[in-house]
Amino acid sequence: MRGHASALAALLIASAAACGGDGGADTAPAARETQQDDGAAVNTGDGTLSIGYVLPQSGQLAYLGPPTISGAELAVQDVNAAGGVLGEEVQLSGGDEGDGDGTIAKQTTDRLLARGVDAIVGTTASAIALTIIDEVKSAGVVMCSPANTSPTLTTYPDDGLYFRTVASDGLQGPVVSDLVTGDGYASVVVLVRADDYGENLAENVARELEESGAQVDTVTYDPATQSFDADVDKVASFSPEAVVLISFDEGVRALSTMIERGLGPDDVGIYWIGYANPSAPKRVDPDDPTVLDGVQGTVASYPSDEPFLERVKEYRSDIEDTSFAAHSYDCVVAIALAALQGGADDPATIAENLVAVTRDGTECESFEDCSKLLDDGEDIDYQGAAGPLDFTDAGEPSAGTYDIWEYDGAANPDDPLRVLDTVTASS
Repeated sequence: MRGHASALAALLIASAAACGGDGGADTAPAARETQQDDGAAVNTGDGTLSIGYVLPQSGQLAYLGPPTISGAELAVQDVNAAGGVLGEEVQLSGGDEGDGDGTIAKQTTDRLLARGVDAIVGTTASAIALTIIDEVKSAGVVMCSPANTSPTLTTYPDDGLYFRTVASDGLQGPVVSDLVTGDGYASVVVLVRADDYGENLAENVARELEESGAQVDTVTYDPATQSFDADVDKVASFSPEAVVLISFDEGVRALSTMIERGLGPDDVGIYWIGYANPSAPKRVDPDDPTVLDGVQGTVASYPSDEPFLERVKEYRSDIEDTSFAAHSYDCVVAIALAALQGGADDPATIAENLVAVTRDGTECESFEDCSKLLDDGEDIDYQGAAGPLDFTDAGEPSAGTYDIWEYDGAANPDDPLRVLDTVTASS
């Protein structure tokens, strides 16, 4: 079984999070430490569960910052309203994930570990997670991501301290393949960002497509590129029937170039994987809300529980996208329940109990209800805001739920992204 650690420093209000502040984290109590045989410090807890977050407030995934930070803050509110953990209020603090080479994420991680957090919620990008996971592991702290999907992280040597509340992309590959081949395309180019997330997902998608009988070629690009001209020329050289685009926000520029070069949705099938933003058509062409009509994609599904989504929007009125808010919420609640079940706030205790509180027990849907069951001596199975977690021994969901979506600006220029179907894939 994998282990996880959790920590929480001073609770941030939404406005402070939006400005990238530290939310009073300097007031967080320092955790007790002992020394391992190799001399590394071990967090043995101080009686107060302290959680930090490393989530995006800048960079290509900055749009995920408001929902993921708000999800964590809402979870802390709910936990504390229900009595906290072990008689003490949970504390929360955090900072920016950034992007690029992980410099910003490392700086934030350094600050949180210096403050003695028990667990870290983050990151959103798999590539950024890989820049800090060894440091977090060395500190003996639990890490729970609401959005990492790279298969690399399933088997990463993390000493049982890494968890995630979103499924691996190993489960998304067949969903993408079924979508593309189901539309009748047999010649496909995968245009993919050259990082751990993109290349692992591309490999999985290509394998599934080839097993379905499709001819597949792959073109990788530098995520920091300012021009997609050469990359799109390579795509065009294969004369594909369809293009699978695996990107983040930079995919807007890739699509603009594809349209200019005669590879738009009127010319080939286009499937945008892992990214779904209703503002993309306006950014490609502000005067034509139908410019991306017909582009389809898959993305990890967000909860259809409207009351929860409304709570997120009420909590932070400027939120336009609620992506991964529920997954972030679930990281915090699961960490708190693990500490409660184990009877201590230290990372090792949390790690030992985190898988157990998500499966094979009495089902419960809130921290308050779950904590009452634990008080009564029952085993619990926390049913998350994003759906059942049912962690495998690798510390990740055993099933993934994915939305299949399409742009339809002709039908709704103001909100052109519509969900066509939601499918579940299991390991």
